[in-house]
Amino acid sequence: MTLTSFRRFMAKAAILLQMAVVVLFVSCGGEVSPQELAAVSAKGYYEHLISGEYEAYLSGVNMADSLPEGYREQLLTNARQFMARQKDEHGGITGVSVVGASTDSVAGHTNVFLLLSFADSLREEVVVPMLEVRPSEWRMK
Repeated sequence: MTLTSFRRFMAKAAILLQMAVVVLFVSCGGEVSPQELAAVSAKGYYEHLISGEYEAYLSGVNMADSLPEGYREQLLTNARQFMARQKDEHGGITGVSVVGASTDSVAGHTNVFLLLSFADSLREEVVVPMLEVRPSEWRMK
């Protein structure tokens, strides 16, 4: 197993673990809406980004597993550069929280609103369009 395939495997395992937590919550009697599932997934992908787990973050992009290797590497480089820029400009991103989520029936996706917290106490809200690729499995559009 190569390092790249191992990282992809670990990224998928992390996503499955997050989904297992949601399933456990549901099995304990809680009702989880599709918007909540999308929000948990989006937050998890951004937590991977913040932790420098770029393969795991990229695995959250819709159809990432079928991208040409050169384009995949470019997206990983972009994620690294984005985080380096945030570190230079704001001391880095220190956390992410869910503000809300809403379904856009016209566009066919769910918008998740995340609040990014930076080391310099700045906060920024971002919108992450999410697609349900399989029942209860969400990816970033």
